[in-house]
Amino acid sequence: MRRRFDHKEIILKFTDLGLNEHILRAIKDQGYDTPTPVQEKAIPLVLAGKDVLAGAQTGTGKTAGFTLPLLELLTKLPKPKGKRPVRGLILTPTRELASQVAESVKEYGKYLPFKSMVIFGGVSINPQINSLKGGIDIIVATPGRLLDLMNQRAVDLTQVEFFVLDEADRMLDMGFINDIKKILKVLPQKRQNLLFSATFSNEIKRLASGLLNNPEHIEVARTNEASAQVEQVVYPVDKGRKREMLTQLIRENNWQQVLVFTRTKHGANRLSEQLDKDGISSAAIHGNKSQNARTKALAGFKAGKVRILVATDIAARGIDIDQLGHVVNYELPNISEDYVHRIGRTGRAGNTGLAISLVCVDEHEYLRGIESLTKNKITQVQLKGFTPDPSIKAEPIQNGGGRGKRGGGGGGRGGNGGGGGNRNNSRGGRSNEQRKRGENSNGHSTRTSKPKPRGQRSRHSD
Repeated sequence: MRRRFDHKEIILKFTDLGLNEHILRAIKDQGYDTPTPVQEKAIPLVLAGKDVLAGAQTGTGKTAGFTLPLLELLTKLPKPKGKRPVRGLILTPTRELASQVAESVKEYGKYLPFKSMVIFGGVSINPQINSLKGGIDIIVATPGRLLDLMNQRAVDLTQVEFFVLDEADRMLDMGFINDIKKILKVLPQKRQNLLFSATFSNEIKRLASGLLNNPEHIEVARTNEASAQVEQVVYPVDKGRKREMLTQLIRENNWQQVLVFTRTKHGANRLSEQLDKDGISSAAIHGNKSQNARTKALAGFKAGKVRILVATDIAARGIDIDQLGHVVNYELPNISEDYVHRIGRTGRAGNTGLAISLVCVDEHEYLRGIESLTKNKITQVQLKGFTPDPSIKAEPIQNGGGRGKRGGGGGGRGGNGGGGGNRNNSRGGRSNEQRKRGENSNGHSTRTSKPKPRGQRSRHSD
């Protein structure tokens, strides 16, 4: 973090940001002493009591950008008499991200007297109810399960002082807007609000205008811009030879830890099985997997026991590995913003990364949409022996998905978690250009057969 002042370079430290000694000690334990740009900008504003609208990509340190000042502000509140009320509420779109944020709260607050907990679906609700009975200062939650607890009168949010909406763009993509509105209705009118989003659509701006009070706007990278730390490469290939190409790239380059994205749950399972048959250890992670299975797969990947993690977009949110060097788009997403989120899994914490996309003729329109969004022409490399067959014509892509079923995605309701919309299907599988042509200024279809507005769509598993 460098600022120019009187022609002298100033490097800020965490000790310059107004955090107390207990928090600084916890930061030091994590091996940090210099804040990232988003932390340098956000922390003073939050400590000053401002509402904040922050544009920050994954891997920029945004989680500490709100957890650190939230903890600091909680230390300044009067000690409650009797049962601890919930003072801080952080909403995230997926279980994995909720767990990551909750761990951050725990680590940075370990020398403070606060109790925190994480709430998501896919696990029994009874232990969560029992934990809430003892009083909790900070809750990190996915919207669906939190609503379940509210409906059972197991959680009281009427004394929340600080509200954080993390990865708001993904919240809307997953169809959580109505759940968010229901939660906001029970929060006290007087509170401090923080909204973090990697991308800014018109819907995000509308949400922010109704949620934030005269907010300070900070941005550490141009909206929808991919991280400069990530090298991006496209490998043209026929659809039927993608798995063969992926296996060759992994072996020839001796990649030991690779995150691979597919569009569907079935595709993730099939690819993982094929890689195992090729002698490359892999695991799949998606909304149909139990929470225990997802946690086990992610732990094995982080520990290096699993070489390749094959994931769908929603399930991969919250995967935070500083040294992850490679991300592969086995299939391009039909939502251009998802590409930015995907490749943001690498090139984190100041490290460099490589994002590779295996692109067949069916995906050329998706690629054009991604390059238009990011304003970047991605380098194309032809791998020897994999020149695409020019006689193969593009065919419509079937994105698959839950088709209206409720499922066990990122963290919502019932036993399955209900957290994840299959946005590919909820948007009718249309490409970016088709959506542009088919939506009016309100984001609703102008065609005779109208899809539901995003906030009313059913949430499917990812």
